[in-house]
This record gives sequence, structure tokens and C-alpha cells, in this order.
Amino acid sequence: MTTLPRPTIDLSADEARRIVLRAQGFLGAPDRRAGVRGILRGLGAVQLDTISVLARSHELIPYARLGAVGRRTVHDTYWTAAGDGTARPHAFEYWAHAACILPIEEWPHFAFRRRAYRNRPLWNHELPDGVYEQVIKQLRAEGPLTATELGGAKRTSEWWDWSGAKVAVERALMYGEVVCVQRRGWKRVYDLAERAVPQELLHDGLDDAECLRRLVGLAGRALGVGTRADIADYYRLKGEQVDAVIADSGLVPVRVEGWDRPAWAHPEALATPPRGRHRTTVLSPFDSLIWERARTERIFGFTHRLEAYVPKHKRVHGYFAMPVLAGGRLVGRVDPAREGRTLVAKQVTVDGTKAVPAVARALVEAASWVDCIDVRVERVEAPELRAPLERELARLVA
Repeated sequence: MTTLPRPTIDLSADEARRIVLRAQGFLGAPDRRAGVRGILRGLGAVQLDTISVLARSHELIPYARLGAVGRRTVHDTYWTAAGDGTARPHAFEYWAHAACILPIEEWPHFAFRRRAYRNRPLWNHELPDGVYEQVIKQLRAEGPLTATELGGAKRTSEWWDWSGAKVAVERALMYGEVVCVQRRGWKRVYDLAERAVPQELLHDGLDDAECLRRLVGLAGRALGVGTRADIADYYRLKGEQVDAVIADSGLVPVRVEGWDRPAWAHPEALATPPRGRHRTTVLSPFDSLIWERARTERIFGFTHRLEAYVPKHKRVHGYFAMPVLAGGRLVGRVDPAREGRTLVAKQVTVDGTKAVPAVARALVEAASWVDCIDVRVERVEAPELRAPLERELARLVA
């Protein structure tokens, strides 16, 4: 049976932007009954990162969409089994866009990546003879353990110099024989997948094409609308992998005003016009709304770069500059820190006088969420906006 090509739908740049915002949970009322788990399932992936300024990135993601959800609630939702008597975990940690928290239901669809790791010929770390088997044996006998409890995480202070046990357990994680069942502090706690993953999901029976169709469809749903590169980047697929399955993924071809490449949208995103209330919030640089620079520039006309790994003297906006979203636009950025119960805005960029109230509100709400009672501004990129910003902050904090 021959599949006829579907007509391409035209979208304005504004329509595309609003579709993206709704798909990512920033336009319209969120389903608060679904809570953090609903955010995770809607996004399909929440990126992890070691940096913690206001909070860790995986905590900032639900905060940006739901508001002041408790950080303990966020942690428990990711790492605690469902409270319905089934003891089913909500999520697992795996390599997707980067190291990500993923809905447990998607375990079978990463079979293609587990197979690829098992067939990988070269690795950066040498695996000593017998250590892999010993790690699996220890986990089976003792239950969930950290790398330190398995025999040490590192041989030296150098981050890349892993112990044999750390190499083995990370390899087992990639293979799918082991799963990260929680984070203790910032340490992974590992257990055997046969114990941690529900039996009906614990299989690699799906072929690569079926896995890829699912992930391309999920990426399209989470993005709302995206180019081939956008869709591939979401789960770090290869362009040719997207090409092989996109016609059967359920995504619809679209043309977006001002975009110089073909795009696809999820049919649900096109079914009803995106309307509703916009969120005003600071965003983690690792938020899936903005984690890809070229896409962020294309949709919002906003250039953003994480400068945490840039030498201090070369930084423009600060160590962990967080874009400010308001009214469906990126209207500024803030490089935050904390001193006691004061949120310090070390550097603030505001896109004109009209954006001052939104930036102030985003700062005050973030401060309250992390239990700060005051906000102090150190530097404003446009000096003439410092006084209006401080007046608005004083009004909101009072």
C-alpha cells in the first residue's frame, strides 16, 4: 500500500512560538493533579546536571511550569515508587538528550541505545577483568548501592579517573543490566534492572525502527513543532535515524514563517489554537524549552549560552545566567547566587523598561521558592534600569 504525501501546513512564526510554549507547559493552565509526574511525562525527558545555584536543574524544570512545588515533592516523584500499592517506579535515569530522568514507561524504547552500547568497540575507560561480574554479584547479594559502596568511585581526584567498580557499574547502566534507582545527595544509587524495572517493561524486544518511531514521536510532541535537527537533538538521535522513521511517526509536515528548513508538528499541537495564561519564570539553561541554542534563537530571537564552563574573565552574562520568560517571550536574564536567605542577582539583563516588572516578579518568586526573604541586585547591564528594577523589587518584597 502506497502512503500518499500529506499536504504541508503553513504556520506563522508567532503561531509556531505559541505551539512550542504550550507543548512545553508554559502556555495554558498546567494539570496540577498530574503534578511533577505529569510534567515529566509531557516533556519525555528532564535533563540532569551537577550545577546547583538556586536548585539543581531537574528541580527547576517543574518549578518553572508549576510554580512553588516543594523540592522534596520533586525528589520523591522522580525517585519514589507510585503510592498505589504497586511499588512501580515513576522514572529511570539514562542517556537521552544528556543524562536525563525519563518516564519508566519508556524503558523498552531505549533498547536501540542499549544494543548500541553493548556493540560499542571502544571505550574511554578500561574495564579490568572480572570487575563487571563482581559488581553484578555484589548488587544481587546486597541490594542497591552507590559506586563508593561498590568499591570506590575514583582512584584519584581527577574526575575522569574512575575506579574499576565505577567503570563496571556505569557500563552496566549503559547496557541496561543496572539502573539508577535514586540519587543520594548527588550520588547514583544502582540496582539490578531485573529488580527495579517492572517485569512487563523489562525487555529489549522492540527493534530499532520501532524504538526510533516512538522517540521521534515523543520529541515532536514535547517540542510542538521542530525541524529535523530539533527532533534529532531531543534524544540525541542521528539525522538519518529521524529520516528513516519520520514518515511513520505521526508527525505532520509544516512550513514555519522565517524558518529556512522543513519542520514537523505533532497533530495534537495543531488541533486547537494555543491559548491561555503565560508563565513568568526564570529558566534553567538546561530546560528543554531553550537547551538548544540555534532553536532558541530561531523561535525567540534570543541568543543564550551557558557560561559556567567559560573562563570567568570571558563571561558576558555570568556563571549560570538564567533566561527570564514572560508573556511568551524571553525578556531578560539573571545570574543568581544565594547569601544566607538573600537571593543575589549578581548580574541582570532586562529587555527594556516594559520588562522590568516581569523580571522583578520572576526574581521574587524564585527567591520565595528557595526560602529567601530578600533580593539584592549587584549589577544591571543597562544602568538606567537599575532604579526601576529595585523599586519594583521593593514593592513586591514588602
